[in-house]
Amino acid sequence: MKIGCVKEIKNNEFRVGLTPDNVRAYVAAGHHVYIEKEAGVGSGFSDNEYVEAGASLIDNAGDIWQLVDMMVKVKEPLPEEYPLFREGLILYTYLHLAADREQTDALLAGKVKAVAYETLQEKDRSLPLLAPMSQIAGRLSIQEGAKYLEKRFGGEGILLAGVPGTPKANVVILGGGTVGMNACKIAVGMGANVTILDVNLKRLEELDNMFGAHIQTLVSNDSNVERALKDADLVIGSVLIPGGSTPKLFKAKYLPEMKNGSVFVDVAIDQGGCGESSHVTTHDDPVYIKDGVVHYCVGNMPGAVPRTSTIALTNATLKYGLKIANKGLEGACKDSEAITLGVNTYLGKLTNKNVALAHGYEYAPLADLI
Repeated sequence: MKIGCVKEIKNNEFRVGLTPDNVRAYVAAGHHVYIEKEAGVGSGFSDNEYVEAGASLIDNAGDIWQLVDMMVKVKEPLPEEYPLFREGLILYTYLHLAADREQTDALLAGKVKAVAYETLQEKDRSLPLLAPMSQIAGRLSIQEGAKYLEKRFGGEGILLAGVPGTPKANVVILGGGTVGMNACKIAVGMGANVTILDVNLKRLEELDNMFGAHIQTLVSNDSNVERALKDADLVIGSVLIPGGSTPKLFKAKYLPEMKNGSVFVDVAIDQGGCGESSHVTTHDDPVYIKDGVVHYCVGNMPGAVPRTSTIALTNATLKYGLKIANKGLEGACKDSEAITLGVNTYLGKLTNKNVALAHGYEYAPLADLI
């Protein structure tokens, strides 16, 4: 199979879909890999490393889109890339279609076989291709939140951990999944007061056993969320429904009740965000203030640390990418329920139920199409 990887064009996105080590693995399996020149520079990988691994370098991204059988990316294609879609192309990347009707329509019109990292799910309900970025985003959310609590960014002007004789910051985490757990780990490590909310009592028990007296666990409901936010200095939104639109737990009516200069980091913004007052921002212009609350809603948070993010992501994606390359998408799906769940569009049909619900489109089970 011909495998392609192009330079990401999203604002301040320096990650890359394939590392030289990935290229070496695909080539060893008998595939040919085409890399756009300088695609890996932002993550610290030179063109020479790709050539030494067996890739062919191509100057123009458009040529690669037209040449390959499978395109491996990091972020969803942007509108300027939609004209490059074509029937039968396998697109293997993050898509987040529930929050992006325009991209959904373009993939359907182009009859692309689109495999979304974020919906590929194993039998134990784990999301192996979302997990590494969730780990990074969770840890980064506290780092970024602590920065934007600084006065010069509109924050309260407090130190997350405090010092002897001063209050520690109150961190509230909405959602106890991978993002929330990793945010909790960093916040606890920095010495903040941490409250974490989730609807799953079993998950709250696991978090309580993990962190003990260092955290407060609460069942997530409107009353508990509202009470927790009144005293919060930093709020992390880390709610996830695989492939679906994120529920709006952080309501606009809570903002006037919160501390002036408190910070809200909406890690769920790729799926539409869990805040009613959230809208996507970029690394160039990451924050805005609404009703005195600083909002950080960058859509590609892990792109801020591309070296770490690229290695962590491609460690996970390579296994499934090789299955698709070796057996074709249809063959891989017959062997792997996880890959089947990753397919969001297939030759003009929408094959993910949550995405279909988000847009009110017809859902077509993939098993009926292959």
